[in-house]
Amino acid sequence: MRQRFLRQYELIERVRAYDPTADEALLNRAYVYAVRMHGSQKRASGDPYFAHPIEVAGILTDYRLDTATIVTALLHDVIEDTDVSRADIDSLFGAEVGELVEGVTKLSRLELAAEHTRQAENLRKFILAISKDVRVLMVKLADRLHNMRTLGFVNPAKRERISRETLDIYAPLARSIGCHRICSELEELSFFHLNPVARDAIMRRLDTLRIEQGGAVAQVSGEIVAKLEAAGIGARVAGREKHPYSIWRKLQRKTIGFSQLSDIYAFRVIVDSAADCYAALGVIHRAWPCVPERFKDFISTPKRNNYRSLHTTVVGAKGMRIEMQIRTEAMDRVAEEGVAAHWAYKNESYGFDEEAMQAAGGRDPLANLRQLVTVLEHGGDADDLVEHAKMEMFLDQVFVFTPKGKLISLPKGAMALDFAYAVHTNVGDTTVGVKVNGEMRPLRTGLTNGDVVEVIRGPKPAVPPDWRSLTITGRARSAIRRHIRQSEKEEFLRLGRVSIDQAIERAGKSRTGVSLRPALDRFGVDNDEELLDAVGRGRISPAQVVEAVFPGLKDTALAAASAKRRIEDGRAAKLYVHGSGLTPGVYLCFHKGCSPVPGDRIVGIVQDLKAAKAEAKALAKEGGKDAAKAAVRAEELGAKVTGLIEVHTIDCPTLADYEDREDLWRDLQWTPEAERNTISRARLRATIENAPGVLGETCTIIGEAGGNIVNLRMHYRQGDFFDVDFDLDVKDARHLTHIAAALRACPSVETVDRARGA
Repeated sequence: MRQRFLRQYELIERVRAYDPTADEALLNRAYVYAVRMHGSQKRASGDPYFAHPIEVAGILTDYRLDTATIVTALLHDVIEDTDVSRADIDSLFGAEVGELVEGVTKLSRLELAAEHTRQAENLRKFILAISKDVRVLMVKLADRLHNMRTLGFVNPAKRERISRETLDIYAPLARSIGCHRICSELEELSFFHLNPVARDAIMRRLDTLRIEQGGAVAQVSGEIVAKLEAAGIGARVAGREKHPYSIWRKLQRKTIGFSQLSDIYAFRVIVDSAADCYAALGVIHRAWPCVPERFKDFISTPKRNNYRSLHTTVVGAKGMRIEMQIRTEAMDRVAEEGVAAHWAYKNESYGFDEEAMQAAGGRDPLANLRQLVTVLEHGGDADDLVEHAKMEMFLDQVFVFTPKGKLISLPKGAMALDFAYAVHTNVGDTTVGVKVNGEMRPLRTGLTNGDVVEVIRGPKPAVPPDWRSLTITGRARSAIRRHIRQSEKEEFLRLGRVSIDQAIERAGKSRTGVSLRPALDRFGVDNDEELLDAVGRGRISPAQVVEAVFPGLKDTALAAASAKRRIEDGRAAKLYVHGSGLTPGVYLCFHKGCSPVPGDRIVGIVQDLKAAKAEAKALAKEGGKDAAKAAVRAEELGAKVTGLIEVHTIDCPTLADYEDREDLWRDLQWTPEAERNTISRARLRATIENAPGVLGETCTIIGEAGGNIVNLRMHYRQGDFFDVDFDLDVKDARHLTHIAAALRACPSVETVDRARGA
């Protein structure tokens, strides 16, 4: 049955309900124009296409946005999907609406080589539009929300792509401006399409929990109200259940099972004033013991998206942990609607009140989005932009200070060098050292709330390549990349050349005398150097080049050329890892204790070449299952090898042995080839119930999550549990985390951790 959509008079009534001065004639013209221009176009559901912009406009009326924004919602697809031009919009509806519509319009007509490039170009235009007017973002978020609500009608491949893009880009954008309601619904809808099995498992656990704890939740609400009323504080208390996707994210981040989560239920305490927030906090802490290090004051120091609230966790009856959020009605509205909460009358005109927004929280939640404009100004390719945008939007914040007391907000996990670039790009470029709380510290020092950071500068810019591993913010990384982009070019050319040669060899062909001209023509590049650079950077796959150069290859040959490869030790490992110190003749080996996989942050440690040669030869003589590898390693180490670098994950415990030897450290990163075209071995250790069918259930979960079990070992444990080591072939660190979270959602699994030494 087709969905009913808002009629013309219903939309007008909605707008006039919060803005009696709304321009009815303009709204009527836009409604009729959208219906006429989209005409007989249909959506995948079979509904008339014009139902979509009308519903987008309806969503925005829930947030009480101004007339120009509602009109933009009605017209947001006409430039893209019909013959209407920007000039037509300007003449009929005014330049303000025209500029907003153009800001929302995708670059769908732009002919680009790859999907990730197209996404990046859309994001580039979108960010520039946001920096001028936040209404562009509100329309786009409402557009994406309605598309997600109706996503079930499109094919599975497109459904997955759109859901992934929503999680990666649009939900974080909504969170960054405080629109929690939109963010939560986008995340839940994406989760429903991307991982229905895990979502169903979590929903079943929540259903059971409601039966077990439903009465306790109601009792706690009553107790909180009674305690506050006795203290003379009027309050509204409501319990809230954590969303399935929020639980899933926590299972991914934490090494705990579902039963160990302490904040499935939380209580929102709404009071009249900020003073009452602190008074209520005192009453609650006197009534119940608080959990140490679980108190956060986001009223005195709001989040970057202007979120303000007091958070605390107390221990209630029977040891039950109770999370509480204490805020005013105004804070609650901002927490749910973000910048959308600040549309109001000002000087007899209805619109967005930016001054009131900043006054409410003391900071501009759009500032972190505008920082992305700096990334654009530094140039860079499509991958850079998407990577840096995700960094800026996903991460929580930490507050640090300059020596003069200026507050600098940075993403959680930021290091001292991020701080330098946050002060100013020129400050970052000329940094030679830092003092944290008055003490000299390395540039890789992680910052915590309240740190005072002083930057020590040199006379001129000096940006070493290994600085990339000392930053996490998009602003810092884009500035560093601008400096070293040229120096990287030769490395990408070499990677591209090696990748193509190996793909041709695997396809059973010879590279000798082969012209790459057919590939140049297919991919629209001018010369061999541009092609090699594109392959080295991962924009074009080596298999695509082989297919272009050798048309008519058999399926088996094409499959061999495009098959994912395993990352192993040797000089060829430089196809998968690049960075400082990897000169010709350097041999790479991956530390077995931490087993790095693509996506892990990695670092190289220079090893004693002479000792390594002796060790390899000794292992080869001993024999055993690793004798062949040891023999190969010994041979390579003895033939024109000038250095040895061992690759570790950044959190490898053995790195502590080198803490005082910074001369041995080398900055390394995975190449695009490693991240897109390899499989790696990793190990998960799970503690599972000793019950029939449980082991089979966990294996099924791993298979459904795309993991390939290559080995399995069970260890007896006291009680009714077993420890099981799963050796898995995975795509990357994100894939491994996904599998671990899927296991943690299983009721029969107690804990899951990444085990080292795989």
